[in-house]
Amino acid sequence: MFERLRPEAVRAAAKRIAPHIKRTRLVLSRELSEIAGGDVYLKFENEQITGSFKLRGALNALSCLSSDQKAAGIVASSAGNHGMGVASAAKTLGIKAKVYVPHVAPEVKKSGIRALGAELDDTSADYDVAMEVAKAFGKQHGREFINPCLGDDLIAGQGTVALEILEDLPALKSLVVNVGGGGLLGGCASLLRHERPDVRIYGAQSVNTAAMSKSLAAGKIVDIPSVPTLADGLAGLIDADAFDIGTHGLDGIAVLTEDEIARAIAWCSRDHAARVEGAGACAAGAVLFKKVRVETPCAVVVSGGNIDQARWTEITAKHQ
Repeated sequence: MFERLRPEAVRAAAKRIAPHIKRTRLVLSRELSEIAGGDVYLKFENEQITGSFKLRGALNALSCLSSDQKAAGIVASSAGNHGMGVASAAKTLGIKAKVYVPHVAPEVKKSGIRALGAELDDTSADYDVAMEVAKAFGKQHGREFINPCLGDDLIAGQGTVALEILEDLPALKSLVVNVGGGGLLGGCASLLRHERPDVRIYGAQSVNTAAMSKSLAAGKIVDIPSVPTLADGLAGLIDADAFDIGTHGLDGIAVLTEDEIARAIAWCSRDHAARVEGAGACAAGAVLFKKVRVETPCAVVVSGGNIDQARWTEITAKHQ
């Protein structure tokens, strides 16, 4: 799969989605720069219109559907952010959407999906069950299933994050991204591996969502249990396509403890006045806690900011 993802698709996606997304900030982080011994920048995708980078891929994927597919409507499964991206894209393009999320998904994400006009089903036990049920619904009702992490059009849209970074920071030497199912990684790597093979790419995830890191270490796909995590946006298993993306797209991957993720959330708030969810904070935490040694200039993707108010308040108060 990885070999067929081309930079041209990312550039086409950028033009296609530009009217409907926000070009997010790339900001120098003084503390991370001191730790790394060179300039480290944060790409604030938590400031994207729906609160995460997921809108990019959803917009591109839905825009590339046929007229018949758009008329029939779509279905998606999500830990929350992809669902919000799909709901927003569907509203923009006038497409009927149904989104399945696990019942433990943060309320801010579930209410966001509803507010954007999509039908929401939050009865699934976990992320992987939500995907199974969504696929079955799509097959039964003739609706295209919009995978949260895979699909060439979706991945090309996610790759526009790296395209913006390169445009703002041509001297880029390394990139750190949060890794769940591999969509953001796949999109960014499909651009960088072809056009800037000198750029090193590192991943970050939580100890409780470490399907990719465990699989890469084992040299085969490894299943992980579904357990609670602050990084809910990175939850779920990986498949052969995601494993292929990780194998070809990563130069290294770091795993953070739940406590480190909480401290990274608080650090983002304290040092950058940024509201960041657990899945969005892992990459910054990987540099902050010296889990990866990055080449500079480096860009770190802060991939999402949709976290329930009570949880965010509790975390930031505890780790002031």
